[in-house]
Amino acid sequence: MQKLNLRRRGILSALAAAAAGIALADGAREAQAAPQAPVRWRDHFPSLVRGAILADLRQRAVLFWSEDGTVHRRFPAAVPAARDLSRVGLTRIIRKVEGPTWRPTPAMRERDPGLPASLPPGPGNPFGTHALCLEWDHFRIHGISDPALLGGEVAHGCIGLHNADIAELFSLARVGTQVRLI
Repeated sequence: MQKLNLRRRGILSALAAAAAGIALADGAREAQAAPQAPVRWRDHFPSLVRGAILADLRQRAVLFWSEDGTVHRRFPAAVPAARDLSRVGLTRIIRKVEGPTWRPTPAMRERDPGLPASLPPGPGNPFGTHALCLEWDHFRIHGISDPALLGGEVAHGCIGLHNADIAELFSLARVGTQVRLI
């Protein structure tokens, strides 16, 4: 009987630990997205005409403000692995794509000639479920399927958001939304 009790306690303890781990995993995105300091759109944009997106490479976060200022979101992001792979400055969204096809950039092909010419939408596509194309060639804010990449320096120049987060941002942003990378 004693063994059964220990076993039951062990099972209950394991279940409690697993539930705590799941709660931590669910809260990990929120913890990663917790603001380091308040960020004001006025510090980065002259206005909110057409909305605004700030991609903060240092904080590994993407912030969104709606045109009327009533909607503000912060998402944890995967950022470029090296500064020379990215750009900083002001740009805008020129195209929105649901179910994007991935094509390696010329620089990626140069580094790895064995890359496929393209990958269709679906599992294994590095762009995830949605992409916001910027006016800079080959630069996007796009989805990623692996949440472990969030908060890391892993991207090849683009900004990656969890697929659920890029879907939300995709619904909020529109063509012409201003985007600043800092």
